[in-house]
Amino acid sequence: MPQPNQAALDFLLSRSSRPAKTLKTPVPTRDQLLPILTAAARVPDHGKLVPWRFVVLERAALLRLADLVRRLGPGLGIDPEKVEKSALNFGGSHLAVAVVFVPRDSEKVPEVEQLLSAGAACFSLLNAALASGWGANWITGWPSHDEGFCREGFGLAAGEKVAGIIHIGTETSVPPERPRPDVAEITTWMTE
Repeated sequence: MPQPNQAALDFLLSRSSRPAKTLKTPVPTRDQLLPILTAAARVPDHGKLVPWRFVVLERAALLRLADLVRRLGPGLGIDPEKVEKSALNFGGSHLAVAVVFVPRDSEKVPEVEQLLSAGAACFSLLNAALASGWGANWITGWPSHDEGFCREGFGLAAGEKVAGIIHIGTETSVPPERPRPDVAEITTWMTE
């Protein structure tokens, strides 16, 4: 019988993101953030390609991104309410980490596997922040998928994309438990 890490399993069975708008100061210092980033980098990465990187967004950068959302959104035809909601996601935050998908040329590792690794880095970053006692939330939204916004806002190179933005801070309220999938309904057991 394997020896379970019951504390880790209990954490995973009870983990829950915190709404970004409820995350306030204090936020992790650089020294406190480094172990979280280190944990996030320990994800499956077939071929050891490291098809992702981190962009730490401190308060001034987040305010700049909120302004950029308000400047670019109308010209892209984005509904004004969506523009303001996205601007508040940035402007209301005090620390966030963008996980940038960086596809690598590889004959052995298809791009979809590299993208999944970047998604795993997002989830690992989220969980590491939560496990460290911080509140955290993974948000994307239209700015994260707009090439012009990402190039100007995050300094992304051609071919890079934002996989996710993890907001981290001190939680001010614990959200109620939300319904979770019924595992029996989404699981198929193949015996042959």
